Amino acid sequence: MRHQLLLAALLLSAGSALAQGTALSFGDGEATSDQPVEVSADALEIDQNAGSAIFTGNVLVTQGAMRLSGARVDVAYGPGPDGETTVQRVVAEGNVVLVNGEDAAEGQTAVYSVESGEVIMTGDVILTRPDSAMTGERLTVNVDDGTGRMEGRVTVVFTPENGDGG
Repeated sequence: MRHQLLLAALLLSAGSALAQGTALSFGDGEATSDQPVEVSADALEIDQNAGSAIFTGNVLVTQGAMRLSGARVDVAYGPGPDGETTVQRVVAEGNVVLVNGEDAAEGQTAVYSVESGEVIMTGDVILTRPDSAMTGERLTVNVDDGTGRMEGRVTVVFTPENGDGG
């Protein structure tokens, strides 16, 4: 009976998530945006005048515990607060995967604003966590504080704890 009540409560909370979007946690909450950004890919095109770099083929961007991958990644860079050149924005396209700790999200596009630590992922987004999975159209996460929000016809599947064996 307890499991049925828990399932009913979870479904009720998921029902409200379906209508409005839902807040969530993502990653371990360790600050990431102040760490170095490393990018690897099969090919690279640089436009010094535009302050951009285009990475294609098996692109992997890492920063601290965060990993972002996609078929193509555009990196915009420019002067940072201290005057040194720094990465300002990363746009990943094509089968994008964002991983931070045990949490992973997949979508078609992700825009990462490095200074704010915010990633906005769109296009049939799937978020998987150890205890749940969620789908929606738009996922916004902050890689520094581990907060996030899923919007756009959100569906949530929870895996309840089974502490009593039944």
